[in-house]
Amino acid sequence: MMAFASLKTWARSIKRDVVALWIAARDPRVPWYAKLTAGAVAAYALSPIDLIPDFIPVIGYFDDIIIVPLGILLAVKLISAPLMDEFRQEAIRREGRPKSYWGMAAIVAIWLAVAAWLIWMFWPGYSNISN
Repeated sequence: MMAFASLKTWARSIKRDVVALWIAARDPRVPWYAKLTAGAVAAYALSPIDLIPDFIPVIGYFDDIIIVPLGILLAVKLISAPLMDEFRQEAIRREGRPKSYWGMAAIVAIWLAVAAWLIWMFWPGYSNISN
């Protein structure tokens, strides 16, 4: 039971940090490289669409369990501790979870590019592979 409570606390802190990074990406006091990292992590985490869909066995949850927390750790390291504390407090004050439509658009663009590449590679008569 104790493990479940600590897991639940960890999940809440992840959600809070994602919103805090979303706020940090818009703050003028944050360096550009930290803004870029924070914005990318927040956009991906808040996007309604995953890069790797969750219905794919095992790797479907890879982004949720590994990639997002590692991205959060990197972005938090790039932002000064006092600023990050301020952004976390602001994230706690905000009740709603923002949505990232730019993140969704980027993921859709990646999926469309992969689909176009696969069609180009495997469509009969259109690939560069000689007989």
